[in-house]
Amino acid sequence: MKYPLSFGYINILADNIAEVIVDEGTVMTLEMCEEYDEFLIEYFTEPFAILVNKLHNYSYTFEAKLHIASLENLKAFAVVTYNKEGVEKTQDIAKIRASDGWNLKEFSGLQMGRKKAVKWLEKELNTIKVEGL
Repeated sequence: MKYPLSFGYINILADNIAEVIVDEGTVMTLEMCEEYDEFLIEYFTEPFAILVNKLHNYSYTFEAKLHIASLENLKAFAVVTYNKEGVEKTQDIAKIRASDGWNLKEFSGLQMGRKKAVKWLEKELNTIKVEGL
């Protein structure tokens, strides 16, 4: 299922995995991050994972960088990048948020990254389920 938001859209890939695609040229603001969070909180009641598919070039305000990926039930997220700029932006945010202990992995979209990312997210969520038993 595909859900449009003001900055792009979210694809639901599984009961516990969502893919986010942000529109070209967007500057993600704190308000956009809150819109994103509200959708995820409404849709997922159990632990979930996010696939950030960086098909387009976009950026974040500093406040958005400090807020993004802060939901309690978000257990893992994968970022699929397609160019050096996407990799650098992902590393920049990860560096700023290093103390948060994110379960984050980056994949190259030029090397079947989306498929690999989904498999990794599934594995991470299954690990969480096993540990919770």
